[in-house]
Amino acid sequence: MKTRLLQLFFLAFALTIGCSQGQNKASLSPQAFTDKINQTPDALVIDVRTPQEYQEGHLAKAKNIDWQGEHFEHQVMSLDKSKPVFVYCLKGGRSASAASKMRSMGFKEVYELEGGLDKWQAAKFPIVKD
Repeated sequence: MKTRLLQLFFLAFALTIGCSQGQNKASLSPQAFTDKINQTPDALVIDVRTPQEYQEGHLAKAKNIDWQGEHFEHQVMSLDKSKPVFVYCLKGGRSASAASKMRSMGFKEVYELEGGLDKWQAAKFPIVKD
């Protein structure tokens, strides 16, 4: 009986480890983030800052979906969950929350910009302004 319980415990442990490793929780440096975007045809780049922040400067081809806006979930649901998504904000906090939410909504590959737009600009990568 003890052997059977021990086997069940190890099976449950192995399944737990396997499931947590299957989730994509990638935070990429600015260089790795831009490289991965460039390697991804039709990359979905999401700026989760406010519309005002977005207008002050954003990554090329980024779509603004405000994490703090009341329509975040509705707007995100219109995206293709099977495509890789690249998410960023100013420093990384909002994008981490948004990425976590997107993963819980079924998105398979969600990449976060480590350090946000601040770190992106410090690395001398370009932004565009509306």
